[in-house]
Amino acid sequence: MKLTIDYHTHTVFSDGKNRAAEIAAAAKEHGLEGIAISEHGYSHLAFGIRRKKTERWLSELKKAQEEVGIRVLAGIESNIRGISGLCDLRESDYENFDVYLAGIHVATRYERLRDYKFGVSSMLRTKLGIGPSSTLVRDTTKAYIHAVERNPLDVVTHLNYLCFSDPVEVAKCCRDYGTYLEISSKKQHLSDEELAAVVATGVRFVVNSDAHTPDRVGDTRLAEEQIARVGVPLERIDNIDGRHPVFRFAEFKRHM
Repeated sequence: MKLTIDYHTHTVFSDGKNRAAEIAAAAKEHGLEGIAISEHGYSHLAFGIRRKKTERWLSELKKAQEEVGIRVLAGIESNIRGISGLCDLRESDYENFDVYLAGIHVATRYERLRDYKFGVSSMLRTKLGIGPSSTLVRDTTKAYIHAVERNPLDVVTHLNYLCFSDPVEVAKCCRDYGTYLEISSKKQHLSDEELAAVVATGVRFVVNSDAHTPDRVGDTRLAEEQIARVGVPLERIDNIDGRHPVFRFAEFKRHM
């Protein structure tokens, strides 16, 4: 398995350790056709890219593409901010981005006070090994589903990372709306049994590194191990072996 494009990497503009040119150079060295720099979204309290820095960030991406000679896409790993599915990318921001990823993160400025349970309650329960309540699972599932329904999301990242949802119901929604589920090679977020159930829905996947340093760009080892154990059909992974996903976001922008 070889990535065509790694759609989930970070630089110093969020919580990555390096500049765009270093990430792009690593992608080229690994034989990738391109790379997406997908910084944490604007409402991330600790590591989100800031709107006032967006222009400078875009300039760095353009310069990296010119210097390294590889396609460098402007991505965003937006934050799902509540049960309503609100994300922190506004339509007025769309022109600046090529790829629209989203996930649930702990340190997010949520839409309403009750939505903070996605972060604080879920994280504490995960760290303490306490199972989620049925209400927490229900509401987190709604947040994912409403985000897919409400926004032209290309990829849902690290499903159930430090939170609890019904992954099968989320996968069904992604399947129906043409949003990809990420199989992350940074850390396993779904159990083998959960991933097998997700595969059975017919949803399509992308594999991403979630690299925060150049040495992890294009790394698929952990994902490959789980894919092999579960028996995920490789033909359902659309960013490997020269294949390219058909993303919603680009299509949506064409009709704006």
